[in-house]
Amino acid sequence: MNLAHLAHHLGMSKTTVSRALNGYPEVNVRTRERVLKAAQEVGYQPNPMARSLALGRTNVFGIIYPLLPSDMGDPMFLDVVAGMSSALEAVNNSLIIAPVSPAAEQPAYQQMVRGRRVDGLVVGRTLVRDERIAFLSKAQFPFVAHGRTELKAPYAWFDYDNEAGIRIAMERLLGLGHQRLALISAPLELNFARQRKDSFVAALAAAGLAADPRYLIDNTLDRRSGYQAMQQLLACSPRPTAVIVDNHLSGVGAVRALLDAGIVIGQDISVIVWGSMADTLAGANVTTIDQPDPCKAGARMVDMLLALINGVPAGELQELWQPVLLEGATVGRVKASDA
Repeated sequence: MNLAHLAHHLGMSKTTVSRALNGYPEVNVRTRERVLKAAQEVGYQPNPMARSLALGRTNVFGIIYPLLPSDMGDPMFLDVVAGMSSALEAVNNSLIIAPVSPAAEQPAYQQMVRGRRVDGLVVGRTLVRDERIAFLSKAQFPFVAHGRTELKAPYAWFDYDNEAGIRIAMERLLGLGHQRLALISAPLELNFARQRKDSFVAALAAAGLAADPRYLIDNTLDRRSGYQAMQQLLACSPRPTAVIVDNHLSGVGAVRALLDAGIVIGQDISVIVWGSMADTLAGANVTTIDQPDPCKAGARMVDMLLALINGVPAGELQELWQPVLLEGATVGRVKASDA
C-alpha cells in the first residue's frame, strides 16, 4: 500500500497523511494517532527516497578525512567509525568517508556543503585554529567536531579531557620519583596535542620542575617518527627517566625503539602512551591513558549530530568524557642512581 492508497482508505488528503506520518506540529493529536494506527494495521511502509526528497535530506552523513597510511590499521579510529556507522544504520542512514589530500581538504568541505551532498559532517583531528570549523559554523551547516578548537561562536563538539589524562599520567610518574620527564607529541597545530603539552608543562611547574627543551619532541604521528623521537631522547645526557607519548600511533614506534636499544622498560625508563596499544606490540604490556568506549563515542557523536539537525542548539551539544590510566608493566619507580 502506498501513500495515496492509505490516504484514500482514511478519507484524508495525501498532504494531511504525509504530515501526520512525519510528525508535523500542525496536525492535531487525534488525527496523527488515527493515521499512525491505520498505517500500522495495513502494514504501510513509507518510501525512504520520497521521504528524503520531501524533507530535503540525503540520509547520508560524512567524514572528510586526510587519511594517513596508518589510519586504516588504527583500531581506535576504526572503532569510532564503527560506532558511527552502527548508530546511523539503526535509523536507516549511511556514513561515507571521503579521503582527501591535506591540500584538498578545505575545498572538499566547500564542495560538500554547497552541493548539500550530506546532511551533516563529523570533523576529526581538530586544529587549534580550524578553518574547517569556522567555515561550517559560518555556513550554518550541521557538524559535530571530534575535538575542540578556538572559536568564539558556539559549536557542537565531543572530546576526551586531554588535560586530565596527562595530569593523571604525570601524577603517577612524579609519585614514583621521576623528575626527568619527556613528552613525545603529535604536531602542535592539532588541538589535542597542544592541550596535552600544556598540561604536561603545567604539571611539571606545579611540582617545582622546569621543562627541559631537549625532552619536548613534537611532530610525531606515526611509528617511524615515534621511533626516531625516542632515539633522540636516548641520545640525551642525561636521558629522561620517564617518557609520555601523546598518541598511540607514535607510541608503537617509541616502545619499539626502546626494545631495540635493549632498554628494560619500567626499570631503565618508564613509558606511558596515550591510546590503546592492544595487538600492536605483542608481549609489551604498555601502561596507557585510555579513552574508554570508542564505539559508544562514535555513536554519541551521531546522536549529537541528529539532535543538532532536529533543532537542538549547538551550544547544548558539548560533551567531555574522561580518560583513565590503565596500569601495565612499563612504569616503575625511578632508580636511586637517577633520582
